[in-house]
Amino acid sequence: MNWSDDEYERRRIERAKELYPSGTRVKMIQIDLDSPVPAGTKGTVKFVDDRGFVFPAWDNGASLGVAYGKDRFRKLTEKETLEEQEESQRMGMDMGM
Repeated sequence: MNWSDDEYERRRIERAKELYPSGTRVKMIQIDLDSPVPAGTKGTVKFVDDRGFVFPAWDNGASLGVAYGKDRFRKLTEKETLEEQEESQRMGMDMGM
């Protein structure tokens, strides 16, 4: 199958929106620019725009969209997400909540 550039781009953006719905937890692996989001930083996806940029609310407070298919980031596994939730609950109990 030989897709046009427009068709390839449309499918890339569609795929980004499928993979990273709002609320998805992600982790930065590497980005090609001097970034306020270092490798290892986690965040929660707010939205994917019509150009295929994924916009998380990064846990370090930074605002930076990442380019699906170019920048290196990944979804947290179900196990990682559960571990985060358990840690958050433990911290809440430690603070008397």
